[in-house]
Amino acid sequence: MNLTSRLTQHLQHLPAPTTRALIVEHDLPVPVRDGVTLLADRWFPRTGGAGLPTALVRSAYGRTGANADQLARPLAERGFQVVIVSSRGTFGSGGVFDPFRCEREDGLDTLDWVVKQDWFGESMILVGGSYLGYTVWSVADRLPPQVKAIVPAVSESGLTLDWLPPSGFTLEIPFLWGTQVAEQERTHATLRNLLGERKKLQAMRTLPLNQADTAVLGTHVDYIQNVLTHDADDPFWAPLDHRERVADITVPASLIGGWYDFFLPGQLRDFRTLQEAGRPARLTIGPWPHFSLALGGLMVREALEFGLAHARDEHPPERAAVRLYVMGENTWRDFGSWPPPGYAPQRFHLHTDGLLSAEAPGESTPDRYRYDPADPTPAAGGARITVTQRAGRVDNTALEARPDVLTYTTAVLEQDVEVIGEISAEIWFRSSLPSADVFVRLCDVDERGRSFNVCDGLTALADADRTHCATVELWPTAHRFKRGHRIRVQVSSGAFPRYNRNPGTGEPRATAHTLRTADQQVFHTPQHPSAIVLPVLQVR
Repeated sequence: MNLTSRLTQHLQHLPAPTTRALIVEHDLPVPVRDGVTLLADRWFPRTGGAGLPTALVRSAYGRTGANADQLARPLAERGFQVVIVSSRGTFGSGGVFDPFRCEREDGLDTLDWVVKQDWFGESMILVGGSYLGYTVWSVADRLPPQVKAIVPAVSESGLTLDWLPPSGFTLEIPFLWGTQVAEQERTHATLRNLLGERKKLQAMRTLPLNQADTAVLGTHVDYIQNVLTHDADDPFWAPLDHRERVADITVPASLIGGWYDFFLPGQLRDFRTLQEAGRPARLTIGPWPHFSLALGGLMVREALEFGLAHARDEHPPERAAVRLYVMGENTWRDFGSWPPPGYAPQRFHLHTDGLLSAEAPGESTPDRYRYDPADPTPAAGGARITVTQRAGRVDNTALEARPDVLTYTTAVLEQDVEVIGEISAEIWFRSSLPSADVFVRLCDVDERGRSFNVCDGLTALADADRTHCATVELWPTAHRFKRGHRIRVQVSSGAFPRYNRNPGTGEPRATAHTLRTADQQVFHTPQHPSAIVLPVLQVR
């Protein structure tokens, strides 16, 4: 175990522990209001553990593996006792696992249980990433006074809802995640998931889509069926939605995320809500996708530096409210708020012959491409969940060589262009079919001509066979386009399987069974000035 401890310390860049001698109490019963019993493990130092501040972790993925080695152990070695609780219906906890739906009530009952234990001291923090972070958001507005801080990472308060229309149906995340958790307690589940991912990626081509889970597992997965049949505004999702509770969170909060994380827009929304409500909150965003060793290490360090300080009624080290990794410049910078002041919207217009310029477009004929859902425009990097394909920043050369991807590129930049904040595009678009998607990606083209994705977004159109302006909200970013580089915008009609392919028929996504090829047009004229809108640093 000392080897695991030392390796984790090295990989997570942690300070030396106060002890490596730990005790783990397994399968502690945690009763909740409907009679179900959850199970918990408690990690604490062999000597002096009782009374230490508690770090509470609630997980749908079990209490061993990464949760133990990369979260519980390093915290318990450095001043906490750690309690990991398995979500209902998972890894020994009673009841039936219904993702996200029971986390609020079970979480509130777990908090009541923790503070009544004879080993509990006077303070507690809540910490966790992804689903574990969602369990923090689910209760954060109704915390007992013993909770002194929260540290949610790569997560947000409305998990699932941001994957659903009208922005365009995100397929890959709920499908891969849903099939993973459905079989996560089988023998060799991690290896099965890794080896089976190719089959899952292929299964997302199944028609109708509501049979894709059966194609992989031989049975339906309730969560996957639910995201296929219920839109974001459906009351079905109300128990999962904690977005309206965020403004009522009063404890200090430290949010951690990545520019290529699929939860980033919702996480920034939550942070902005906290700031606008005057709550004590800080934000750290790095150059990471959802799965990142560096991000996990930062979460542990923040639990120690920020969380443990608050748990001891001390002040954490001073720093700005917002700390961002500015890509392109490749450095950390501090700001007072999100989005930071001093960045004004600047329109970069699409022009004929693939040009991108701050100048308004002249008269021109539209650019055209054909979108074939039987050969869908593929996803390349970006905010993805796969373990066998790269997420984050990748070379887009192969993608941009496809005939169903349009590109618009500036001249070589004569000076740096720094972009930090929310990004959108206004694409004047028309399809031969009434149903179509518009995908827009912002790229940085280096001196060698390599194009690397910075951020992107997709919107679905229900009346695409008339010419109108499609507004696409891209992922927020912090990026400096260096002198000598070029700014590029891609326009296409998909990024499969990250987003579901649009069949072109307008059929419901769960039951669509026909694929129709669409002829798409992108306009760039004085009457139809397609553009991307970038928040650009104003030089004084």
